Amino acid sequence: ENLDDITNALMDVDAAYFLVHSMGETNNFPHKERKIAENFAKSARHLKKVIYLGGLLPKLGEISDHLRSRATVGEILRSVGNVTEFRAGPIIGSGSASFEMVRYLTERLPVMIVPRWTRNQVQPIAIRNVLEYLIEALEQEPLGVVEIGSDVLSFRGMMETFAEVRGLKRIIITVPVLTPVLSGLWVGLVTPIPNSLAVPLVKGIINPVLADTTKAKRYFPNIELLTYREAVSLALEKINQHNVETRWSGSFETIDETYSLTDSEGVIKETRSVLANASADSVYRTFTSIGGEKGWLTWNWAWELRGFLDKLLGGPGLRRGRRHPTELLIGEELDFWRVEDLKENKFLLLRAEMKVPGKAWLRFEAIPRDKGKTLLIQTAIFAPKGLSGFLYWYSLYPAHFLIFKRMAERIAKAAEALEQEDSFKKLPQTL
Repeated sequence: ENLDDITNALMDVDAAYFLVHSMGETNNFPHKERKIAENFAKSARHLKKVIYLGGLLPKLGEISDHLRSRATVGEILRSVGNVTEFRAGPIIGSGSASFEMVRYLTERLPVMIVPRWTRNQVQPIAIRNVLEYLIEALEQEPLGVVEIGSDVLSFRGMMETFAEVRGLKRIIITVPVLTPVLSGLWVGLVTPIPNSLAVPLVKGIINPVLADTTKAKRYFPNIELLTYREAVSLALEKINQHNVETRWSGSFETIDETYSLTDSEGVIKETRSVLANASADSVYRTFTSIGGEKGWLTWNWAWELRGFLDKLLGGPGLRRGRRHPTELLIGEELDFWRVEDLKENKFLLLRAEMKVPGKAWLRFEAIPRDKGKTLLIQTAIFAPKGLSGFLYWYSLYPAHFLIFKRMAERIAKAAEALEQEDSFKKLPQTL
């Protein structure tokens, strides 16, 4: 937003991408977006190429504030020249606000009452294809406005297809009422998407939004567009293949917060941290030694009960134990968990093999701090499937809160005791 900062960032640069938007940050986002675009334009006159990702505009009907703002930003940038402006409909991929709205509505509501305008046609596009367009545009001369999109379907069709790919049975009932504002507020109520973002999103799809892809096909003939179904499958692939990042970037890397609960991109994460007066080696050795005969350091009766119930449901229970009391290897069993990933003195990622309506992980990290201390970060991760998954997580949340809080504290204390024991062993032996 600051002109000097933008000018400095664009020094000695030939090409730049403009992917900034402020929707959801403030109710006056059009003004903020316009100011950012104007400052960027002032600093970008020397650039050979500017590539901007905007939004498709409806051919008929009222244009929403957020789509009008996208168009205004495009006009400001094109006034500089040397601009390729891609206009896209709903982008399908993990993290896209449009996709997350479809995901959460379909996951959480077995029966949906939707307004009539959800039958309007839209033209989504896979985030993978969007990235291909953005990258290949660097090899093209500036093209002005280029509309992009894949197969055409309704917003209702997007939810129905998502449910099919996810293996969920959903009933959708269309009614002639529900204004866009009420619909947006409802989205904000039943999903983690804030009202400041949900309402503009809904207003942007109340009219048919279709792309004229003639220009895109002419200049980008080698891009093979994914269908909406394929895009959804790819977006869900990370969870379906038990593939969760070993690390997520976040505030815990720089700020020693003690607790965080987030629900985004279809994954719930409950993170807590404890500062241990011990080395990273001691903290790592402690959390890689839990389970098996040693137990889970707190509320062992609750873990045993969960294992018993899991056994009744056909799961492995706690009987598998662990191969070695202190060593772990990637891929081996640990009670009703499996070691997904680990790095010595750094982290441990466990994947649950117990019977749950979704997929679950438990992650521990040891991050060195000043004066020989270590920040222990413990994160419970759950990717719920359907309404039963959300009900499962939040019904057990009070118990999880107490158990995981106490576990993190016990791991830190045990690591400190281990550190003292190691120090004692290093003392010179005297008669």
